[in-house]
Amino acid sequence: MIESNIRNDLETKIDDYLDGKLSPKEIDELWVELIQDDYYLDYMKSVANLKKLAEEEKDSFRTLQFTPTQKWMSAVAAVLLLVGSIVVFNLTVQSPDTVQPISTIELDYYRSAEGAAAEMEGPDMIRQVITAANQGNVEEALRIVDAEIAIATSDDQISELLITAGSILYNNGMYLDAINRFESALQTNSNDQLLRERAYWYLGNSYFQLNKIDEAKDALERAYEINGAYSRVAQSYLKALSTS
Repeated sequence: MIESNIRNDLETKIDDYLDGKLSPKEIDELWVELIQDDYYLDYMKSVANLKKLAEEEKDSFRTLQFTPTQKWMSAVAAVLLLVGSIVVFNLTVQSPDTVQPISTIELDYYRSAEGAAAEMEGPDMIRQVITAANQGNVEEALRIVDAEIAIATSDDQISELLITAGSILYNNGMYLDAINRFESALQTNSNDQLLRERAYWYLGNSYFQLNKIDEAKDALERAYEINGAYSRVAQSYLKALSTS
């Protein structure tokens, strides 16, 4: 008999999160659950994207005249396209004695205590970067990002772009190069604590991939100290690494 993945309580928490009804503590607790459950992590991303799609469809239907059948067919086509293009974000946290670094970093969305996901500046640019990266063209993806860094007008933008470049390198197993990008992001004058937290979290995992445990623990400790969206999972990694 196949075990059911359905957890109505967790689905309710996800819905409340997307609707902005959870407290910061409840958000942290939810993310601890999601990071250990790939099924519901993907479920949350799907619901978040579908909610966004629904709002966009609603806005477009206000200005365009369609028959009910045309509206339904358009919505179905859009949903199928969206579901087929969702980037899988795989954060795997196992038991303390078998904890592993994250396998991949998503490129187009990041976690936020103020919402489920937030898009980077320049969606067209990000789409180009993701396309190039997914096709294995790392050099082209980095070229696009570096071109954006050259014209960026704020430290927050530069930091975000450096994290994106580091993520591309990380996903392609180029961990030393990824470390350089994440550390560069941390050397900017950005005051965005979420960006700094993400950079430390990814930096820690990059060192973990290279089995540089002391360096990994130092970066994860800094992510934990920011006490944001990654605090609890960083703490779980620190506990596991301290006993390994």
